[in-house]
Amino acid sequence: MGNDYYTSPVEFLVTTLGGLYIAAVMLRFLFQLVRADFYNPISQFLVKITSPLLVPLRRVIPGFGGIDVASIVLMLLLQMLVFALVVVLRGATPTPLFLLGLAVVELLQVAVNIFFWAIILQAILSWVQPGQHNPGTILLHQLTAPLLNPARRLLPPISGLDLSPILVVIGLKLLEMILLPPLQRLLM
Repeated sequence: MGNDYYTSPVEFLVTTLGGLYIAAVMLRFLFQLVRADFYNPISQFLVKITSPLLVPLRRVIPGFGGIDVASIVLMLLLQMLVFALVVVLRGATPTPLFLLGLAVVELLQVAVNIFFWAIILQAILSWVQPGQHNPGTILLHQLTAPLLNPARRLLPPISGLDLSPILVVIGLKLLEMILLPPLQRLLM
């Protein structure tokens, strides 16, 4: 009882705080990838909280083909660190390759979840506040446009109702079901 009593709260803190910071780095990376408004207050917040770790890493790891490789490396390293701490708290010894594999799977899951919830949130906002523009709504549109625009060409609005978010959400969930389980099985 002694060790387990403190392990769960510490594990919760490590996974929660680590997950939030990794999500911030992921959002910064995705916003750069879709060329979202850099001067948006939310973008600036993400830049401010991720720069202490990201800027020094960028000095060592340059971008490649317009992709911020340093952000990817930072996300992988942070996710590996979170998993390593959890495994050590549980009394095991992790291997770097296993941690890397887990980190890749988890980051793919986080990316799918970010797009999934961004599309859901954007759809809900379009029902309750259509035409309202605020910094969050603008970023949601910019983040989801690369997925929704091709879907809109494939499935144009029917009687003024845009069903493209449903198509993209189904596609994201199918991608998650097809891609992640084989990767997880490979690690086990």
